[in-house]
Amino acid sequence: MFIKCRLLTILAIVFLSSPSALAICSKDFKKIDRDCIKQYTPKMKETTFVVTAEENKLLERIFFYKTSTGNLGKFKIKNVSLRNGECSLYLEATTYIGSQVYSPTASFTVTKEYGSWTKDSLTFDHRPTNDFSLFVKNNKCGFTANNAIYFATDSKDEQFAGSDLLYYTGFFLIGLAVFLVAMTIFKEEDQYKAQSTLEDAEEDNEERAKNNDFVLKYSKPFFRRYFSPIVKGMKNKRKIKEKYKRRLASAGLNKVLDPEDFFAFKLFLIIGFPIVFLGVRWFLEETWPLSYVPIVSVIGFFYPNIWINGKIAKRQADIVSKMPFIVDMLALSVEAGLDFMAAMQKVIEKAPPSALVEEFEILIKETKVGSSRADGLRQMAWRIDLLQTSSFCATLIAADSVGASIGPILKTLAGELRQKKSAEVEKIAATASTKILLPTIFFIIPSVFIMIAAPMVLDYMGL
Repeated sequence: MFIKCRLLTILAIVFLSSPSALAICSKDFKKIDRDCIKQYTPKMKETTFVVTAEENKLLERIFFYKTSTGNLGKFKIKNVSLRNGECSLYLEATTYIGSQVYSPTASFTVTKEYGSWTKDSLTFDHRPTNDFSLFVKNNKCGFTANNAIYFATDSKDEQFAGSDLLYYTGFFLIGLAVFLVAMTIFKEEDQYKAQSTLEDAEEDNEERAKNNDFVLKYSKPFFRRYFSPIVKGMKNKRKIKEKYKRRLASAGLNKVLDPEDFFAFKLFLIIGFPIVFLGVRWFLEETWPLSYVPIVSVIGFFYPNIWINGKIAKRQADIVSKMPFIVDMLALSVEAGLDFMAAMQKVIEKAPPSALVEEFEILIKETKVGSSRADGLRQMAWRIDLLQTSSFCATLIAADSVGASIGPILKTLAGELRQKKSAEVEKIAATASTKILLPTIFFIIPSVFIMIAAPMVLDYMGL
């Protein structure tokens, strides 16, 4: 069913993107709008035509143009006059400036004075730029674009009116594809709703509020519904799992996304970002080049990587900052007579919420379902992917394997972590003084110099 829908959609796009289908414009000059002119923008170029005495041909011509300021417009030749020593051209012109319609005075006249011809230039925009000119060269009267570009069309040309058959065939195929897709969606809707309800039950509201950013929040219903099933059916999904599983775990997003969903998120934004770009472009009535669309697609594909890297860095910084306090609490609990797992449970109950406390909760859950303490600590080190936690877990695993007392070890680890944190804070403070010095040199000192020197200069000049 989906293969048929894809084929029909592709055929519809081919029909609608063909020149004869896209060139649907009214034959009436007054009914030609901005959307029609936009279709001809890629064809526009600096053009010159010769004003001849054959007025009938020129009077049938319609021209689309783009001014030097980027506004689109149209003009039609209303009158041509060629006499000895004079060439005149009168146009009916309309320029679309934002939501306004501007009708410039478009009358050109050149005459021969003292053996040389004059030149007449006008702007078709609200700014004083010479977009078009009428001139005489080699005894021929010509009309050309200066800063503007334009494209000549012919209202009698069959291509100008477009092929209604191809146009409506394209819409019919799109409608048929939408109908088939809708039927497929409705058939699978109950199954999808049941699956979505189970997933939402596993993921609590606090987790969603903490981890979902704006783009993920509004993209998730679409890529999980349409892209994730495709990714899960791919042959190389194992490589996708291996590539993104640890990064999602390091960001604390295991409950929000799985690796297939994350890759589906990336694929969806290849289409999603250009759609948003085109929507904003249309809403603001801007003329941003469509050549930006591939760049926007590439940004969309790499946006999830940038987002998850930021989540990982933020989470690791939180773990490093909270680690000395939590390890101290563990040491005190163990010295008070609790075993390691009971001490960890006490830390979870008493310590403020943090990423490290969440990792301890996961560790306890894993040990309850059958994992050993050593395996649980290894998994925690793998998820966090940080040197400090890897060292912490390795020390505890080694102490556990030889039966050493964990209390003194935890106390020593807490002291080392606190010293490292103090050293890091001192390093940041040292660099802060240098950063403050730069604006002082470039802004404050010159300002003081100007304040002192300005009165002296004014006094010297006698002002």
